[in-house]
Amino acid sequence: MTIGKMLLPAALLCAAVATSAEAADKAIADILGKDGRSIGTAAFTEAPTGVLIRIELRGLPPGFKAVHIHSVGTCADHDHGFVASKAHLNPQNRKHGLLNAEGPDAGDLPNVYAHADGNVTAEIFTTLASLEGKGGRAAILDADGAALVVHAGPDDHVTQPIGGAGVRVACGVIQAAR
Repeated sequence: MTIGKMLLPAALLCAAVATSAEAADKAIADILGKDGRSIGTAAFTEAPTGVLIRIELRGLPPGFKAVHIHSVGTCADHDHGFVASKAHLNPQNRKHGLLNAEGPDAGDLPNVYAHADGNVTAEIFTTLASLEGKGGRAAILDADGAALVVHAGPDDHVTQPIGGAGVRVACGVIQAAR
């Protein structure tokens, strides 16, 4: 076997390892309603100082809705209110609320608005998280993943632990989109 033939497999292996080790710069979540069926999507794009989240939902009751990043990537318990996704993404153990002097935690996001037809189309930018922890920000795609959770009502951005947002009405597991 010539040196060239020996180096080609090694080069291909190195290229495959390098590609799989690259950081995720995009992620997606299929958002499930309380009945376990898809009601929309959320797309996550890593930016130099945070994450841009584009949310498209349908079938929600009209009005403002709290949206948070929760610390565990599961939505399998739709019949129990998505509680398996645990609390907010919050590795620094900060208080809840974008308006809280002791906060916000990394899972806190602005509210979104469901129109009279139940549809939501929104873009949210957070500087509090990163898909893989860039810049020392909380990692969304860590070992146990994360979920995007929608609540029945708006977040007042102060009240502990979830801003008075009410029950969880939708949930999507955030997964790398390579």
